[in-house]
Amino acid sequence: MKVKKDGQSKKWRRALVGLFAVILLALVLLLPTKYVIEAPGDALPVGNYLKTAGVKAENNLYFVTVSERRAVLGDYLWSFTQPYEDRLTMDEVTGGSSTEQYEQLQEWYMQTSQQTAIYYAAKKAGLKPKLKYQGVYVMDLQSSSSFKKKLLIGDTIVAANGHKFKSVQGFMSYLQKQKIGQKVSITVLRSGKKQTFTGKIVKVKGTGKPGIGISMVERVKVEVSPKTTISTGDIGGPSAGLMFSLACYQNYTGKDLTKGHKVAGTGTIDANGKVGIIGGVDKKVVAADKEGAEVFFAPTDQTGVKKSQTNYAVAKRTAKKLGTKMKIVPVATFDDALKYLQKHYK
Repeated sequence: MKVKKDGQSKKWRRALVGLFAVILLALVLLLPTKYVIEAPGDALPVGNYLKTAGVKAENNLYFVTVSERRAVLGDYLWSFTQPYEDRLTMDEVTGGSSTEQYEQLQEWYMQTSQQTAIYYAAKKAGLKPKLKYQGVYVMDLQSSSSFKKKLLIGDTIVAANGHKFKSVQGFMSYLQKQKIGQKVSITVLRSGKKQTFTGKIVKVKGTGKPGIGISMVERVKVEVSPKTTISTGDIGGPSAGLMFSLACYQNYTGKDLTKGHKVAGTGTIDANGKVGIIGGVDKKVVAADKEGAEVFFAPTDQTGVKKSQTNYAVAKRTAKKLGTKMKIVPVATFDDALKYLQKHYK
């Protein structure tokens, strides 16, 4: 009888040790790391995010995202088995900026991309878009700024001492006429509400001129008839510019550019229709292929890279590895993409 109890006790001990080991392993695998995993995201129909008054948007043009997630240890280790997942430190992702600064910058990139796409597509379609000055977008604050703990990255400055301006140059010129140490009130638009903060004029690092010690860019909004808006929620970055502009042009002209076929792509767009280089193109090819796209537009822009490392070159290699039938099409301009669609989808 005693032997039986000892045997049962040993079984229980082994079971408890095993359970403890499993729990310990699970806890270890859930330990946070300093890494971010970049992976293929989604191919999303622009028509779901684009609204043009009086027009029903087609869901035939797709922009593509890259997924970013903070990695726990288990996720980090698993990512080595995934061919299109990369491990980056947070500093590599943000460029040394804070998470808040990085997210605000990505939001600004997306907003600028949308406005540029609307503006260029409207011009291309023969409309007369206008750029309306919205204010000065706060990108960063210098350590010497007396507004360091008052203004936030992402604020839009709309006035200084009650004065409104028509351009960022006008705003800077006004500040440069003030004396260093002089008080100045700055009115900003934050989360849809106006707020006013008071600080002092300082010597701006880098220029030595009077100012409030911020990095800034002009914030503009495109006004066009029919009214057009693009709303992508928390998706950031500038890389959907080309596909936004194609979708806007399609709405303005009333032409189905793909005749119902799924076409995806990536690339920034500027006010002259030039398509720029982006990051994570291999992951975007994977996402577009998974969605069933027949065509993928990839930038040939060589800014800062060798010809073998352009988005187009990387996209071609990725498509070959995947064994996909999706055609990778090189584009340098909006017109390159438009001409391809007009030629192949008559």
